Formats: sequence, structure tokens, C-alpha cells
Amino acid sequence: QVQLVESGGGLVQAGGSLRLSCAASGSIRSINSMAWYRQAPGKQRELVAHNPSGGTTTYADSVKDRFTISRDNAKNTVYLQMNSLKPEDTAVYYCNAVLRTVANLLPREYWGQGTQVTVSS
Repeated sequence: QVQLVESGGGLVQAGGSLRLSCAASGSIRSINSMAWYRQAPGKQRELVAHNPSGGTTTYADSVKDRFTISRDNAKNTVYLQMNSLKPEDTAVYYCNAVLRTVANLLPREYWGQGTQVTVSS
């Protein structure tokens, strides 16, 4: 079984910073990509940042130059450094991974449980 466990959410004032972490555990053979999504109340889930293995990182236009995604491959962990936070960044942030397990060579998508980020004005 694969688990994605997020941490680092919380309440912060506008202009502040937070760092989210997501650790993938289980019988992982290889990771194709890791990403962060978010979902605000009444809105659809949207991609925030995508980090493919050996590929180019991409960001939503709304977070470019403020958020940075990074990965520690040895720990199967992805981070999201969020700076200059705005009230409109308030959402539940979800970790996403596309990976292969020891038991299944076909890549599958996995999701974390979500972590709340609230930015006050």
C-alpha cells in the first residue's frame, strides 16, 4: 500500500510564508511525478505545481514567482514553499503522486488527505 502524508498547513497572515511537506511511503518502485493541487470552498480542485521526474516543473500562473516545488528523491518527499501568501491562496492543499509499486508496474495516481492553508488579510 502507498500512503501520502502531508504536513505544514496552518493559519498565516497575508504576506507570510508556509512550507508544506508530503512524504510518500510504501512499496514504491519509482515515482513518475509529484505535484500539489488545491481546492478552495465552492471551487474545483486546481493544479498548483507539478514536478515530473526528469522533466520541467510547471506552476499555475497565480502562484508563479511566489511558490516553489522541490523534491527529496531519497526520502520520496515533495515540498511546497509558499511565500508572499495572499488570502486567495486559502484552500485545502493536496499532494499527488504518480508512481509504480513493487507489485504493479503500471503507474497509478495517489492522493494525500489534504492540509488546510488559511491566509488572513
